[in-house]
Amino acid sequence: MFKIFIQRPVLATVISILLVILGILGLTKLPLQQFPDIAPPSVLVTAVYPGANAETVLRSVAPSIEESINGVENMSYMSSTASNDGSLAITVYFKLGTDPDQAAVNVQNRVAQATSQLPAEVVQQGIITAKQQNNFIMAIGLYTEDEKKYDQTFVANYAQINIIPEIKRIPGVGAASIFGGVKDYSMRVWLNPTQMATYQVTPNEITAAIQDKSLEAAPGRFGEKSKEVFEYVIKYKGKLNKPEQYENIAIRANADGTILRLKDVARIEFGAYSYASLTRLNGKKGIVIGVVQLAGSNSNEIQIAINKLMEKSAKDFPDGIKQNIFYSTKVALDQSIDQVKHTLIEAFVLVFIVVFIFLQDFRSTLIPAIAVPVAILGTFFFMQLFGFSINLLTLFALVLAIGIVVDDAIVVVEA
Repeated sequence: MFKIFIQRPVLATVISILLVILGILGLTKLPLQQFPDIAPPSVLVTAVYPGANAETVLRSVAPSIEESINGVENMSYMSSTASNDGSLAITVYFKLGTDPDQAAVNVQNRVAQATSQLPAEVVQQGIITAKQQNNFIMAIGLYTEDEKKYDQTFVANYAQINIIPEIKRIPGVGAASIFGGVKDYSMRVWLNPTQMATYQVTPNEITAAIQDKSLEAAPGRFGEKSKEVFEYVIKYKGKLNKPEQYENIAIRANADGTILRLKDVARIEFGAYSYASLTRLNGKKGIVIGVVQLAGSNSNEIQIAINKLMEKSAKDFPDGIKQNIFYSTKVALDQSIDQVKHTLIEAFVLVFIVVFIFLQDFRSTLIPAIAVPVAILGTFFFMQLFGFSINLLTLFALVLAIGIVVDDAIVVVEA
């Protein structure tokens, strides 16, 4: 069978050219990532019960959600983790080959069935269901050099408004989020237990007063669908947004005609939603943005686009705000790709020199010199055919394969 390629050199040349073309096409379409996708798909369900400890969460929130999720299509097993900050994380693992998007939809439908059995505070906070992304490719630091002018909350909100939406729009980015608890500005109401005991006020009364006075409403219109000539739209101020507005919220009217206000039993300040974590970069307060890629996307192209975006965004940063990309998988991938290039060039040169010196025949030297790149380029076509990606493992395998191809080419020609 293999005599055909010897007896028909034109056929062999055509097949070689075809392999090179297919290999180049495969090389341009292969996904580039740090490690291959070998872990089974998983879906993460997160819920928050404000003020509850881990035991309360496991007793009142986890059982209902777990019972609803259990037995979802193609599920292998699941694990739950509760923390004393009131958070619950349930990871559902599926059989290898399951579509992660469909799995997330199936889990979401199961979680919706358990909503009626959960505490109202948990439902109000929201239950998030999302497919688990494991390919963490980049960490971007944003910090302030002038801590008197900008605090960590300002940096986090600046990133949330101006940077993260831009990153999410880059093709191939699966998620971009801020690490740590500091994310959003919030109105903090610090209750004074002594004053509350003096005025005999409970936290539920204060919560009800705030919800009653600070809300968005649709007041409607005067003269709507009537015979009047004019129609007036009623405007409502909506939710309160200043500390002094919250301070003047009336909790109740006393029998003597006085009004008990929120400032009498609490201290109000405009601060962060959570103070659970503190991030420092180069000794300065800041935040870290983590970037995750979608399965099958090109990690190298994503990080190049993010680098360009951050360079462009840095020109518009407020004075004293700096950025630092301190983790990037592109560095390791670039080094591995450079190593493959060096190995291929060195092998090509060595084959040419060794064969020409020992055989003293330019035609015999030309055969292995052509065979090596044809064999290597053809590999990329079959990598795409079998669903592989360009990662650290396949790049290492290519380095080994180049050595084998070189040895075989020299031995065959010499024989």
